Amino acid sequence: QVQVVESGGGLVQAGGSLRLSCAASGVLLRFTNTGWYRQAPGKQRELVAGITRGGTTTYADSVKGRFTISRDNAKNTVSLQMNNLKAEDTAVYYCNTYPTSVNWGQGKQVTVSS
Repeated sequence: QVQVVESGGGLVQAGGSLRLSCAASGVLLRFTNTGWYRQAPGKQRELVAGITRGGTTTYADSVKGRFTISRDNAKNTVSLQMNNLKAEDTAVYYCNTYPTSVNWGQGKQVTVSS
């Protein structure tokens, strides 16, 4: 069964850092594009960072320069390092493949206090 599981996240003060990790089973992430998405209360889910199978990274303007997405092929994981966090980064964060998605995981809550 294809599955992605997010870990990490938590509560941090504005300006702090957190790291999220996405572990996959049933799919090799090095052969897919993988993205980190977030959904804040009352808002639609948005793609904040992506890494293609070729290793090209893309970022939403709102996180550019603060977030870094990376992939560990040996561990079949994709991580999101989040620095200089802001209150508006507060959301539930999910990972998934694209353009074809797998079943969504539970996500991880990231809360940034101002």
